[in-house]
Amino acid sequence: MDITINTTVLPHDDPDASLAFYRDVLGFEVRGDVGQGRMRWITVGPPGQPDTSILLAPPAVDPGVTDEERRTIVEMMAKGTYGWILLATHDLDGTFDKLQADDAEVVQEPIEQPYGVRDCAFRDPAGNLIRIKELR
Repeated sequence: MDITINTTVLPHDDPDASLAFYRDVLGFEVRGDVGQGRMRWITVGPPGQPDTSILLAPPAVDPGVTDEERRTIVEMMAKGTYGWILLATHDLDGTFDKLQADDAEVVQEPIEQPYGVRDCAFRDPAGNLIRIKELR
């Protein structure tokens, strides 16, 4: 089989704030923006990697999600425990400094983890955890 990871989904609760974070802070390209108001599906991705994208989507809009599940999702997003993604860079310190200078919410400064990875972490405007590991 020839299978690739093309798109992963992260929830947003403020499409304009999420768009600004992924485009202006992380430097991702905007590849699509459909819908209106708070019901927007925004596709972003790293420049030079057209086959890898993140879909920023309104949470819990599937008709199969119950009201109780919807409340749980909203509560988890508010706590920052619902969505996360792992990104990678060759320049972890430079990336950390840029994100910190752009007022991204720092969760963890660059650190050598006991399992052999050096990484840092931020939160996006929706509370999603953005871990960034150093490529070696």
